[in-house]
Amino acid sequence: MSVIIILMIASISIAALFLVAFLWGVKSGQFEDDFSPSSRILFDDKPAPTKTV
Repeated sequence: MSVIIILMIASISIAALFLVAFLWGVKSGQFEDDFSPSSRILFDDKPAPTKTV
């Protein structure tokens, strides 16, 4: 029975750690840019400059 309590404490601790990491990411602006990732694939990169010899 004590193993269940230890596992519950461990799982709640890990869940709390992930919640803190998620809230830190939201607060620091990790999820602000909604437009760029989905449309970046549609635009070509600038061509590399070619050397003329």
